[in-house]
Amino acid sequence: MTPEPPNADALPTTVIRPPTGWQLINFAELWQFRDLLYFLAWRDVKVRYKQTVLGVAWAVLQPALMMIIFTILFSIITSTYHREDVPYPLFVLAGLLPWSFFATAVANAGNSVIGSERLITKIYFPRLAVPFATVGAAMIDFLVALPLLLVFVPFSDIKPGWGLLLLPVIFVLLVLTAAGVGTMLAALNVRYRDFRYIIPFLVQLWMYATPTIYFDLSAEPANAPANPATPNDYAWLKEWIKQGMAINPLTGLVGSFRAALFGDAIPWTMLGFSAVMAVAFFLIGCFYYRKVEDTFADVI
Repeated sequence: MTPEPPNADALPTTVIRPPTGWQLINFAELWQFRDLLYFLAWRDVKVRYKQTVLGVAWAVLQPALMMIIFTILFSIITSTYHREDVPYPLFVLAGLLPWSFFATAVANAGNSVIGSERLITKIYFPRLAVPFATVGAAMIDFLVALPLLLVFVPFSDIKPGWGLLLLPVIFVLLVLTAAGVGTMLAALNVRYRDFRYIIPFLVQLWMYATPTIYFDLSAEPANAPANPATPNDYAWLKEWIKQGMAINPLTGLVGSFRAALFGDAIPWTMLGFSAVMAVAFFLIGCFYYRKVEDTFADVI
């Protein structure tokens, strides 16, 4: 005898609704989908270098070309601001590598949700995985380009010290800053499509607003007059840069990265402020992203 099907009215009803309002970052869910994060990051790396002549070598070539350009254009202007015992190309390269990671991560994360339209509109997964994966792909580029520094070390008098142990901490702060800014821009890019044009301009402007890439703010001008009360052509510029650009967290992070690498004194005040700003950027960007992510499938 065939059993009768249960009465539909007697079955419990489960209603699934997306969360609304401000949401905390669900790290447990992100960890549960860690395999997805890995494959999304690996997909970004493969797509970026697919059908290219040099392949992953572009990760090394880009900072190398920027180093050459900066050396040609800025070495005359900034010759009084970088360390005399370090070749200027190495000085610039040590600042360009962390900056290139940040710029690549922010630019790609800002466009990541738009680029994953088909994936987002078909299945459920933690939406933060999309911009976080692009930041992970930028980390691979950074690790590939990092050995380029070793080429220039024999031409300098660098004496690394215990500060090298601080490099992973500084890099984590860079990752947090890039992830926070990238997720914020990704969410804004879904709702306001002009951000796809604003992001490249913002990244380029941010580079010139990070003077520690091409200036040594701790050095005194070589042409400083004997009388310290007498103004010189560079003192006002250096002081303006120190005061105005200190609010940029990349100023402290890039400067601290180079100081830790070269064995210089760590600018603890700048690093501490940048660490606070990095955590703030990360939390604000992720919280805003979580607040609006339930509308992505409809708006995108």
